[in-house]
Amino acid sequence: MDYFFIGDSELVTAFRFVGIAGAAVADAAEAKAAFLRITRGWDETAGTVLPGDAGGSCRVLIITEETADWLGELLVEWQLSDRYPLVVEIPGILGRLPGRKTLVDSIREAIGIHV
Repeated sequence: MDYFFIGDSELVTAFRFVGIAGAAVADAAEAKAAFLRITRGWDETAGTVLPGDAGGSCRVLIITEETADWLGELLVEWQLSDRYPLVVEIPGILGRLPGRKTLVDSIREAIGIHV
């Protein structure tokens, strides 16, 4: 499995239509459990490694901005760890969260050019 999605149930269904498996989450606890299961193959509730799950085979993890907020520092630590899966944030079903920059905005800010 190259891709995996974590977000709301509507988007999980949409990603399944294009062949990408996913986990629907509704709060921070579910988001953290799904993230740990994918990145480390670990299920906190069961206290075991989940055989045959996406852990270890996922190369790109797609998450919604809301899920990223729920993960907080755990996500930042993972992104700085230089390990797979790479994490890509997308807007949720309701669009961008207030205060979030787009990729283009971040690039413009980094290079200091506004056209």
